[in-house]
Amino acid sequence: MKIYEQGLEEHPKITIIFGNFMMLLWLALGTIACRFVHPLIGWIYLTFALLMVYVVLRKIVCTNCYYYGKWCPSGWGKLSALFFKKGDMEKFSTSVGIKLAPMTYGLLTVIPVILLIVSLFLKFSLPKIIVLVLLFLISFYSGGISRTKSCIRCKMRLMCPGCAVKTDTTK
Repeated sequence: MKIYEQGLEEHPKITIIFGNFMMLLWLALGTIACRFVHPLIGWIYLTFALLMVYVVLRKIVCTNCYYYGKWCPSGWGKLSALFFKKGDMEKFSTSVGIKLAPMTYGLLTVIPVILLIVSLFLKFSLPKIIVLVLLFLISFYSGGISRTKSCIRCKMRLMCPGCAVKTDTTK
């Protein structure tokens, strides 16, 4: 197990605030997309999303992270320390959370997009198109730009199977 020594000890709070704003915007747009089909589906999506993102994944990923109790790129190391006891960093790369996180974030994008497309076939409207475009933009930003910027400065990048930055370990 090796820490990326050049990684930030704690990340800037402004990037944490912006990242969480983007996450909440993503969840809000997903909820709106689901509500276009039926309000109950919107509530189910929102409940699932909040529980998975802010509780379940924090328990099974963040408790085993170097940033537990610290300001990581999302601030979730601090959040997880408020609710859960510290885990074992040795288990980080093999934890079920590392496999569950990409599936969760994938579902949080795919479900509202599919429902929104179905809803557009049933009744076309400009607000639905706007939500769909915004969902794609935020998904692109979160899955690409933001993730890469976070991973490049993360101390866990050498041991994280989901790291978005290719690391040359020969140097």
